[in-house]
Amino acid sequence: MRQATNREQIRAITRRWRSEGLKTALVPTMGNLHRGHLALVEAARREADRVVTSIYVNPAQFGEGEDFDNYPRTLDSDCELLEQAGCDLVFVPDQRTMYPYGLENPVRVLAPADLSTSLEGKSRPGHFDGVVTVVARLFNLVDPDVAVFGEKDFQQLLVIRRMVEDLGYGIRIVPVPTVREPSGLAMSSRNNYLGAEEREAAGALSTVLLEAAERIKGGSKGLAQVEQDARTRLKGLGFRVDYVAVRRAKDLGEPQPGDFELRVLAAVYHGCTRLIDNVSAI
Repeated sequence: MRQATNREQIRAITRRWRSEGLKTALVPTMGNLHRGHLALVEAARREADRVVTSIYVNPAQFGEGEDFDNYPRTLDSDCELLEQAGCDLVFVPDQRTMYPYGLENPVRVLAPADLSTSLEGKSRPGHFDGVVTVVARLFNLVDPDVAVFGEKDFQQLLVIRRMVEDLGYGIRIVPVPTVREPSGLAMSSRNNYLGAEEREAAGALSTVLLEAAERIKGGSKGLAQVEQDARTRLKGLGFRVDYVAVRRAKDLGEPQPGDFELRVLAAVYHGCTRLIDNVSAI
């Protein structure tokens, strides 16, 4: 497995692959990799001839008081896992590579308001602007044919799809189902902030969401009541609830009569750790 750290290196390698007629898949990450990330790499291997995984903790998507400085950085072990998973190239840019003019006055991409100001966007203003800004930069540098994203960050997935369509990137976005721990907890780098007992208990989040989804599949028309019952249940289990919402899967709009492809999404705090999850209610 090769490693690139700057614009010249990444472009030289990927351009050569393209000249050889090879398709490239990109897996953007912030590192501290786990089995969920490796599932993205495995999916990328099925979709393309060469796989690039980027590791960059993007300051532009962290809000004030969030955990940018403390976010786990584990490059050596990440590279070992990526090599075992069959990644061809790891792209590890520094801040100057990603933001040559600094973070004070960069060229920014703005996420579409209809997708980015509710749910996670309401709780974390500006977060998705930071996401699309850095992903656009990665797309420009790597120029992949395919990019792979996990469904755990479902709102992010929709925002990235919209950016690709709106800006005319010739990139196919491939979603990968959420990978879970034995307790049902969605795998996340932030799970490392939880102790063993806390991780086990946090699996109840997915249980509550699945129960809500089953009620919807069973024909429940009172979606507001389904949301409220889930919030009440989560609070009773010791979670501090940010939101529980039933939304249209295609655009996170409020469900209307005749909408059948729905998603149940939630964000909660378990102790000081913020957890997000979602399940299909089709």
